[in-house]
Amino acid sequence: MKKMLSKILTYVFFSILSISCKSSYSLNGGFEILDEVSKTPKGWLYKPLNSANIKIDKSIKKLGNYSLLIESTSTSKILRTIENVIAVKQDGKLIELKGFVKTDKINNGFAGLMMKLEGADKILAFNNVQEQPIRGTNDWTEYSISLPYSNEVEKIRLGGVFSGSGKVWFDDFRLYIDGKLVKNIIPVQQPKALTDTSFKKGSGISQILVDQNSINNLKIIGQFWAFLKYHHPYVASGNINWDAELFKILHKTSKSNYKDLSDVLENYVDSLPKVKSCVGCNTTSNSEVLLNPDYGGLLTTGGLSKALIQKLKFIQQNADIKDNYWVKGDMIGVPRFYNEKGYEEMTYPDAGYRLLALYRYWGIINYYYPYKNLAEKNWNDVLNDFIPKFILAKNEQEYTLTTLKLIRMINDTHANIWGMNKILENIKGHYITPFQAKFIQEKLVVTGFYKDTLNIKQLVNVGDVIVSINGTKVKDLVDKYLPITPASNYDTQLRDMPTNYLLKSNNKQIRVVISKGGKDVEISIPTVNSELMYQDIDYTKPKGYYLQNEKIGYVYAGKYKNSDLPEIKKLFKTTKGIIVDLRCYPSDFMPFTFGNYIKSQNTLFSRFSRPDYSVPGKFILADSASNGVSSGDTYLGKVIVIVNSSTQSQAEYTTMAFQSSPNVKVIGSQTAGADGNVTSIILPGGISTAISGLGVFYPDGKPTQRVGVKIDYPIKPTVASIRNGRDELLEKAVELLQKGW
Repeated sequence: MKKMLSKILTYVFFSILSISCKSSYSLNGGFEILDEVSKTPKGWLYKPLNSANIKIDKSIKKLGNYSLLIESTSTSKILRTIENVIAVKQDGKLIELKGFVKTDKINNGFAGLMMKLEGADKILAFNNVQEQPIRGTNDWTEYSISLPYSNEVEKIRLGGVFSGSGKVWFDDFRLYIDGKLVKNIIPVQQPKALTDTSFKKGSGISQILVDQNSINNLKIIGQFWAFLKYHHPYVASGNINWDAELFKILHKTSKSNYKDLSDVLENYVDSLPKVKSCVGCNTTSNSEVLLNPDYGGLLTTGGLSKALIQKLKFIQQNADIKDNYWVKGDMIGVPRFYNEKGYEEMTYPDAGYRLLALYRYWGIINYYYPYKNLAEKNWNDVLNDFIPKFILAKNEQEYTLTTLKLIRMINDTHANIWGMNKILENIKGHYITPFQAKFIQEKLVVTGFYKDTLNIKQLVNVGDVIVSINGTKVKDLVDKYLPITPASNYDTQLRDMPTNYLLKSNNKQIRVVISKGGKDVEISIPTVNSELMYQDIDYTKPKGYYLQNEKIGYVYAGKYKNSDLPEIKKLFKTTKGIIVDLRCYPSDFMPFTFGNYIKSQNTLFSRFSRPDYSVPGKFILADSASNGVSSGDTYLGKVIVIVNSSTQSQAEYTTMAFQSSPNVKVIGSQTAGADGNVTSIILPGGISTAISGLGVFYPDGKPTQRVGVKIDYPIKPTVASIRNGRDELLEKAVELLQKGW
């Protein structure tokens, strides 16, 4: 369990294909064999599908006549992939993929090889070299990645990946098992869900009447469509384009009343292959259940006929699905949605595709989000509320913002629109003030500078309070942007708002009113390229650890490395206390390294929930984690951990691991409240988002999601301390250690 948890799982969107027993064929790793019609390499799949950014290159190659080129001028973090899905008949213990890669000016991303091993109902192993990314400009170089191999492997997904801007060429892919070249390769047939191009250019639904009857019907359709997606074996097989089926249903029900709707949906269920009776399906396991499915009124009320409800209940009770095309648990059970199409070319999808975005997201949250019960509003009511909003979104900006408002409804700091979404970036602005500001005591306060090339320090000072921006009071701006600032709690919304909205603009200047010495002064602030906000500001900690004084050691998790631990043990040997500053994202995984150093007895510090994949919507208590080792160099002094809203995800998990020691106390303010491995989701228009995919709880069952970690000494900084250059939380930590708490 420790090994699984010590690796931060990365995520990539890949299509999962079904095995077809055919005669063996060549891997076509040099891309020499082309399809006669498409002129693309046989056996290779591009993603995005039919992407113009991926093509055969005759002029630059390592071997043979061709290489495969991926090029992009976008800084988007969305991965472009070339992929071959195969099976092999060869025993062994280690599988290795080798291939040649050449790159040109890769920025804001990476390139590399990719390999994923899949069993009957789960992902067994995965590697896409994000830990050893290829960046910049490099001549042809052979790279390799390897994974442990066993007879559990049914599918091997291999190829190349690329994100960011620049060019990458791939050539001469080869596969080895235990050092022997694999020759007996079995192709994997592409499922209809992937190959069916029905409704590729649009749903054919441009307008939908918005009245109460229509909204009621569309709510039932959304619940019905999502239910079958995760419960009906045929739909789950991937042998049907389920997105396209939604549009067929919408066309048939566009003018239906309740009775007609029920008849249409019942006829549709009857048109699918009949579900077989399953003895032992949907039975109660011995695991502790933390969350049960919620079908809304779909299986009980809502105006559907008794006959249809009985048929849906039969499907629910006999859903014998071993391998769902639409969702698959990874190595530790976290749900992954690799096979959803992003329809990246549809920046403003038509009304049918906008409903698809809503239904897809709603279904994923309803059946596979571990914290659905912690959302402020019932999820079925959210569906009802957002149907008219998605229908009435009249342009790409409104569609993007409506999607962002929907994402905010789950109250998860991991959930936002991620990557370089051009629509959202245009809304936020491409420029930013050259200073940083944070909310301190409910006031927007200047806290630091990105650069002083514009002599900004002559205009504003650290500790200045910003009263208004471009003529609008800060308080009113906060109210304006709260609905489009996804986060687990209010403190974290305030954390994100300045750099997302308040201090950004599409103009070269921003007018601000600043309170200086009791007087309000209006200043015109020149803005700079917003990419500066990703650079270190001038007061970043210089190193990962040092002596605060002769009796107190200090560790800054944002620069700490596990390789530093031996030197830390020597440096801190005579100290009486250690301060661990977790107001950042850790640079290394600390729970079982530094955590064992400060904790002498092995005890639980967290428990986990994951989906019961046999019963969609059900979450069970699956695993737990413990740390602590009794050894001769265990630290025996007191430890203080400092946290605030910047303490998120791995930082929160690390705090939990540390505070399970009786020698550790936590001071600070509410953390980001987003714990657990991140699961990515793609929506029409290429909108990339994510959720906390694994439920994380304290041993006593209390969650960290939304509420954050447990805090022993609540304390927040003051405006006066910022103005005077003091770190009150650090001072409090020193004070507590000097007193022995």
